[in-house]
Amino acid sequence: MSEWQRQIAEAFEQACRDELEAPKPGNVHVFAEGHRMTAADFTRSAAAAATPLTATGQRVGARILAAIEASFAAVGANTNLGIVLLCAPLAVAAELRPHDLRAPLAAVLRGLDRGDAELTFRAIVRASPAGLGRSARHDVFAPATVDLRDAMAEAADRDRIARQYVTDFADIFELGEPALATAVSPDRRGATLAVYLGFLASFPDSHIVRKHGVAVAEEVRRDAIALQARVKAARGLDDVLPTVLAFDAKLKQAGINPGTSADLTVATLFAHRLRSILPTAHKSD
Repeated sequence: MSEWQRQIAEAFEQACRDELEAPKPGNVHVFAEGHRMTAADFTRSAAAAATPLTATGQRVGARILAAIEASFAAVGANTNLGIVLLCAPLAVAAELRPHDLRAPLAAVLRGLDRGDAELTFRAIVRASPAGLGRSARHDVFAPATVDLRDAMAEAADRDRIARQYVTDFADIFELGEPALATAVSPDRRGATLAVYLGFLASFPDSHIVRKHGVAVAEEVRRDAIALQARVKAARGLDDVLPTVLAFDAKLKQAGINPGTSADLTVATLFAHRLRSILPTAHKSD
């Protein structure tokens, strides 16, 4: 592993750990397990996925499939499909050591081909995420007939992760990163929570929609707006933690997991960490 690959892999693992440290309502974190998974499961899968996800010279599809296979070998469950789908293109873009991530990421997404789609379809079937069904067009259970970006476009109206592939990760750069930058809490856990609630309050979580329907997802979004206001008004995370954990317990008791918002949060943290190492890389050239 080259030094630059090591730095990207480390940024990925740290982003995953930071996300787990925050009390994200309904999702797995160090304060409370849930959905038959623990924070340790996610930590192990992040460590397993880091090397294949950041393998120098590999295309996006190859990284996605290898990272999912490594994660399954480590924990035997789907803990990070959405995270890997979002972070693989970011890792490829960062490999170019750009001054800014957005332009090279857009180029990476435009350069996706049918081979990327084929390997990504295999990864999705392997992970078998909750709510995965059949599609009339570009079904992941069938051979790919279009490139990965076009395949994601087919699902973009119902899946927020797929949507990132056709909007050049607009939610990450225009919602997630600003929320992280303006988080009032000096506590990293509080800042991560602010990002998570920013996503959860902005649109119905597509993972919830797939499992429970639009009405439930919209109810969770409204509750997230109210909680977001309380978190912003608090002096620090500790002041509002009991309220956050009460909402967390309520969602988990109902089997509701805002997994898409959590995946977008990891991608935001990863992009932020990549930005922090890019100037260092240029200075050391």
